[in-house]
Formats: sequence, structure tokens, C-alpha cells
Amino acid sequence: MTTPEAKALLTVARCAAKAGADQLRQFDGNSFGVRRKGQHTCELITDADEAAETAVLAVLRQETPAIPILAEESGRHGEMGDLLWCVDPLDGTTNFAHGHPFFCTSVGLLREGKPWLGAIVLPRMDEAFWGGWGLGAFCNGVPIQVSNRTTLAQSVLGTGFAYDRRQQLDNNYAEVCRFAHRVGGLRRGGAAAVDLAYVACGRLDGYWERGLKAWDTAAGAAILWGAGGQVCAYDGSPLDIHSGRILAACGLELQQQMTAVLVATHPLAFDCYGGEPS
Repeated sequence: MTTPEAKALLTVARCAAKAGADQLRQFDGNSFGVRRKGQHTCELITDADEAAETAVLAVLRQETPAIPILAEESGRHGEMGDLLWCVDPLDGTTNFAHGHPFFCTSVGLLREGKPWLGAIVLPRMDEAFWGGWGLGAFCNGVPIQVSNRTTLAQSVLGTGFAYDRRQQLDNNYAEVCRFAHRVGGLRRGGAAAVDLAYVACGRLDGYWERGLKAWDTAAGAAILWGAGGQVCAYDGSPLDIHSGRILAACGLELQQQMTAVLVATHPLAFDCYGGEPS
């Protein structure tokens, strides 16, 4: 596919992400319905999630009707193909429901199963990130790039915890403990797409997390690659977008150090979380 075609698809991603974020702005600060996705989960869904997804899908269907879509709330639309839109209409739903500004709409495009390009819009922050393979990366139209830090001791890393952390021993607690003694700082933002965008622009130096879906990481991983960063599996092998795990770093040296920590870490072998969510 030519660069003009890729740029055209990136423009579609930007328009779709903006449409979703515009819906979030309308709900933000007002009353809206909030409910759990399941009986034993911390995962929430709001009226804003659904309205934003409807807006995003309307743009994608209008502009690229032949490209299938994988959306968080409504699942898969269309037949399998080389290209696949991955849509998270509201990444950071818990933040949004509590009035915390760290949330976004994320629209990424996979090409042959790999993150290729994407757009992320943070409505409360008035920031839009976009980019991809061979396309560079931008924030509000200004080119961005990753930081140049090369050691864990210098670095600030982001991470998060999956919604099933209270039922799974493989819950990222052990990894957080190991990294906490080795890095300059840890941050837990609560929105994977934003964390990846922050690595892309140098606000974070690295990021890792488990329990993720393709719609959480497709856009952010593509933008990070466009900004010169590294994205892979925990063990340093190529990223499988459907594996649920991702390691992102500003450069190869930091990636290798993060991989060494993650490979050496074993899940906690005892119940430290105290039961079901209330």
C-alpha cells in the first residue's frame, strides 16, 4: 500500500477518534448511566462508551466500508481481511466515571495482524496523537519522538492492572514490586492507549501491562513505532496484539532491561487481594 493511501487511512482514523471524543465531551461532567460488565468484575461500561462507539463506527463505515472492525462494546463487524480497525471508544472508563481526566478514544488499524497506524484523542486534555509505520508521530500537529533514556534507574515507567486481578494470581503485583526497586518512578494511569502515547512523546520511558485487548493497544503501539520506540512481547519476541501482554520502551537498551526483569519475575503464589470485588 502506498504512502498516500496510508495517509488517507490515518486521516480516517483521526476523524473517527475525534468523533468518539466529541461524544465523550458531551457526557463529561454530566449525569450518565454506569454499570458493571459482569457480576464479578471491576470493569465498567457507561452511556458514554456506547455513544462514542456509535460515532466512531459511523465514520469508519462511511469512509472505509470494506475494512472490518473490532470494537470493544459491539465486537466484530465484517469479514476477516488483511486490514482490521480496532476501536476503544472510551479507554479509561473507570477514570471517566470518577471524573479523572486520563481517558481517550482510540482508533487503530492492524495490517496483517500488526499495529500499523492509529489516532488517540484525549478530550479533557485537548490532545490528539496520531501516527504509524513510516508516517511519523504527532501530538496536535507537532512531531513527537521517544525519550533517549537508556537505564531503568533513569526511567519513569507506566503500567496497569487487569480487571480480573482479584481472581488471578498472575496479576502484575509481583512485576510492580520488582520494578519499583529498579526505576526512577512508576505511574499507573488507567488507560493503556494514553500510556503508549505518553511513551511515544517522552512523558514515559517505558510501559508494560497484561490482560489487554487489541483495541487497547493497536493505536498506541502504531503511534509509538512512528515515534521511534520499541514494542514487543514480555520476552522480547515480536508483539502478538491478541496475547494480552505488551512491553513498550523508548529504545532497545531499555527494552532489553525491562525484558530481563519481566522474564525473571514469577506471579505471587498466595492470596493477597482479599476476595471478590464488592
